[in-house]
Amino acid sequence: MVKKHPADPTPVEWRSVTTGLEPAPGKMRKVAFASFMGTVIEFYDFSIYGTAAALIFANAFFPALGEHAGTVVSFATLGVAFVARPLGSILFGHFGDRLGRKRTLIATMSLMGVATVLIGLLPTAASIGVVAPIVLVLLRVGQGLAAGGEWAGAALFTSENSPRERRGFWAMFNNLGGAIANALALGIFLVAALYMSDSTFVAWGWRVPFLLSVVLVAVGLYVRLRIEETTAFAIEAKRRRSTGGLPLRQAVANGWKQILLGAGSLVMAFSLGYIGIAFLTNYGTAALHLTRPSVLLAGIVGNLINALFCMIGGTLSDRFGRRKVLLAANALGIPWALLLFPVLDIGSLGAFYLGMAVTFMIAGTGFGVAGSFLSEMFPTRYRYTAAGLAYSLSGVLGGAIPPLAAAAIIGSYGSFVFGIFLAAYCLVGLLCTLALRETRGRDLVEAPSTERLS
Repeated sequence: MVKKHPADPTPVEWRSVTTGLEPAPGKMRKVAFASFMGTVIEFYDFSIYGTAAALIFANAFFPALGEHAGTVVSFATLGVAFVARPLGSILFGHFGDRLGRKRTLIATMSLMGVATVLIGLLPTAASIGVVAPIVLVLLRVGQGLAAGGEWAGAALFTSENSPRERRGFWAMFNNLGGAIANALALGIFLVAALYMSDSTFVAWGWRVPFLLSVVLVAVGLYVRLRIEETTAFAIEAKRRRSTGGLPLRQAVANGWKQILLGAGSLVMAFSLGYIGIAFLTNYGTAALHLTRPSVLLAGIVGNLINALFCMIGGTLSDRFGRRKVLLAANALGIPWALLLFPVLDIGSLGAFYLGMAVTFMIAGTGFGVAGSFLSEMFPTRYRYTAAGLAYSLSGVLGGAIPPLAAAAIIGSYGSFVFGIFLAAYCLVGLLCTLALRETRGRDLVEAPSTERLS
């Protein structure tokens, strides 16, 4: 049977699968809340590391390198987790495609929670010497593995349960949770900075946000234990009884092009988003000499704008299509990347707020589309693996490299050259998005046996 979907004129062969079920609004709110809360907890843990790397870790774990080199290496440990994320996508994607989304998401949350608490308890280099940074890197790898497995599972929970005409809206709750997590992490650091002296904060106050994650993980596990497996996976699990094949092998063999283009389409969101989350916190205090509380508050406001535009991006994608919204965000990112540091280098707090706000506005629009766009690119049998791998590869390219490269490029060539570097990322995102076709409206339960999405 050959069917033309109204959102995609390309003929696609579909297996006939009919559930006869439409998700009730109450169920969708429960599913979206579970995805949102899980991602808040996972990326709160992930984000507090980025803030601590910007403010504390250079002196706490790499004091022998000096302030500049220590900052570079501190951001390199931030990047380690992004390198581990594709491995986490492959590892947890395998179990997510084989054993189900729910069990895998419980495992990723548990791993993230343990790694984060141990970072909060880790002695500094002043106490245990070179062992401290080594253990820090290993725990950061654990965070990266968990984050790599988390995103796709949470995105698929909402995407596979939602009605397709509003899938963009419901799927954005996953990345909305990430934006709120960033704001929450910065808020806790802000409270610590306001009510602790600098010496107390450096000595032990930075540990408090890491240790508080115990409470958040307990709440997250409670929420996730109460949700049901998705219908799309349940149907695919029955179908797989007569077929085999590793999800990773199928993903690479059938969807390698979509994985690479999907990753490329989102590098703009990652590069602008993680420059805002991680590097600008350091830039505001060290280069612009703004106070730590004012920089942290600007970051909170920026991430609330990130959350708002996640909602706007997801909602607009249901009306205009995923591709058009992502194209617009990438196109806006190119000139803004060139303007960002000239605006910041004005040196005023107002200019810093403006730089944060516009950066997160553009990044948030891209992140708002990511959940539905990547979910709709791949069939159920390897969707967890492929969507997670595309997102994690984008994280490596866009989330790890720019914050690490920023300190070195700005220190050697100036901030405008780094702006050109960021603009190149946005151009790559634009070209990759142009190479993909629209996915809006695809039925995630009736998975295509022949993928022609690009």
